[in-house]
Amino acid sequence: MLKTISLLLISLAAPTFAQPAPTYEVYAIRYATLKDFSVAGLVAGADRSRKMDIAMMVWLVKGGGHNILFDCGFYREQFMRQWHPADYQKPSEALKNAGLKPEDITDVVISHIHWDHADGFDLFPNAKIWIQREELEYYAGEAWQGGKKRTAADPDDILGLVKLNTQGKVNLVHGDAQEILPGIVAYTGGKHTWQSQFISVNTAGGRVVLASDNIYMYENMEKHVPIAATLDPESNLRAQDRARQIASNPKLVIPGHDPAVMKNFPEVAPGVVRIQ
Repeated sequence: MLKTISLLLISLAAPTFAQPAPTYEVYAIRYATLKDFSVAGLVAGADRSRKMDIAMMVWLVKGGGHNILFDCGFYREQFMRQWHPADYQKPSEALKNAGLKPEDITDVVISHIHWDHADGFDLFPNAKIWIQREELEYYAGEAWQGGKKRTAADPDDILGLVKLNTQGKVNLVHGDAQEILPGIVAYTGGKHTWQSQFISVNTAGGRVVLASDNIYMYENMEKHVPIAATLDPESNLRAQDRARQIASNPKLVIPGHDPAVMKNFPEVAPGVVRIQ
């Protein structure tokens, strides 16, 4: 009996060591194109006559027993009518090019509430949703007061997210530098929306930063100019600088809509590249 108690005490006194963070794989999945998009709507101060075809992407993060989507695209009919996307695949279908079914997604991290990043939240039936608390609270409440019209934040998407929250399927991220899963950290972004966020991911090649619309294009970083759609240009520049500091290599900062992402990394399947 005494021997058993001694072994128990030794066990309780032994130091516990945190498990190392998983090493994830990160993929960009292109599911649509918006043609002839004004660059001035992306890069502050750009020539208004410049047009380009921009990429609509979601990002898959695999590892540690999770299949995580960072952003989830769009699919509702009103957006198809409004934007006429080319080369379109529903994000849940495009995911199959990466070898996964919608049911395989365990987590969806939403960078911000805009239609092209949040609308597909209900395409992945087994996923937990992660969104900044202040983002959801603002767009479920104050954003619509005083006759304001938030055309980029879709009411049906907001209502759907609130409903999922009542069902215990939404994880609210409480501010900056929060490790939401081992090796995945969420940071508050550059005020593209009320409280947008970006994430860093631990990979074999170093820390990858998935910036989403906190950095629209590589051009924003190369010229150090803010995105055109921001509530605070200076905060956006600070977020860009911070993303570069967090990433192991500036090449591992991934912007939200630049088609060059699909050329800068090796293709592993049609419309899918591995970030490395």
